[in-house]
Amino acid sequence: MAVAALTVGVFGALILFHAAYSTIQYKSLLKITEDEFTAPPFNVVIELFIGLLLCFWAALTVPGKFLSIHPHSDENRIVSLPANLDFMIFNHRGKVFPLETDLKLKH
Repeated sequence: MAVAALTVGVFGALILFHAAYSTIQYKSLLKITEDEFTAPPFNVVIELFIGLLLCFWAALTVPGKFLSIHPHSDENRIVSLPANLDFMIFNHRGKVFPLETDLKLKH
C-alpha cells in the first residue's frame, strides 16, 4: 500500500511540475503575441487541482498508521524511564535564573 501511495504522490508531483511548465509556456506565448496574462488556462487549473489532491492523498497515506496520543496509552510507548530517577539531568533555560530571589515588592 505504501509503494502505491508513494507512486501516486510522485505522479501528483509530476502533474504539478507539468502545470507549472504549461503556465510558463503560456506566459511566453502571450509575450510573443503581446497579450496580457490574466489567468492560466482552464486545463492548467484542472491539472493543479488533480496534482494537489494526489499529493495530499499520498501525504496522508505514506507515513503509515497514526498512533494514539493519550498519555496512558501503552501502544506508543517507545522510551521507558530508568528506575533510578536521581541521575536524570534537565538542561534548560531556567538555570540562568537565580534559585533564590531576595526581591521585595514596593508598596
